Amino acid sequence: KIKKSFFHMFSSLKSKYSAEDKLYNKILSLSRNKIFYTDFGLSDTFQNRVNLIFFHFSFINIKIKQNDFPNTYAPFFQNMFELIFSKIDQNMREIGYGDTAVNKKMKFLVTTYYNILLKCENYKKIGQNGKNSFFCYYLEQANKKNLSINPLIIEYFNKYEAFCFDLRPDSVLKGDFNFNFNK
Repeated sequence: KIKKSFFHMFSSLKSKYSAEDKLYNKILSLSRNKIFYTDFGLSDTFQNRVNLIFFHFSFINIKIKQNDFPNTYAPFFQNMFELIFSKIDQNMREIGYGDTAVNKKMKFLVTTYYNILLKCENYKKIGQNGKNSFFCYYLEQANKKNLSINPLIIEYFNKYEAFCFDLRPDSVLKGDFNFNFNK
């Protein structure tokens, strides 16, 4: 009897995760990939981590928005947006930011997200130099003397964008996708 209730307790925990949580965790996992900080030469900073989440979420958001189902998925993506920003808010408070600093930073981050989203909507049309400038603007490099971004970052996001556009909308909603970057 004890074994049965023990397993039942953990099976109910599994079902408490929403589709938004699953997608958020997948995006978070992609954004925290060590290759960004080792192979790609980015600084492991709070802002870089947040911007990488924004890049990954933007391409998924655009993929769904370009389908004919925007009204069907609008509540899901509104919930995702709120979840991402509530997690960022929570992380800033855990780091030690005060209320005033969190509010100011959150306004900045919302603007940053929408700027990244708008730029990502035209990502295919941007040339290599434009992509370089785009990533240089939003991602801080460990070697501050570099004036251009590591070309592997551009290659990574070229492949990620293509991967996102091949996804089925239902796999996005379930968080059932696995992107692996191969150099």
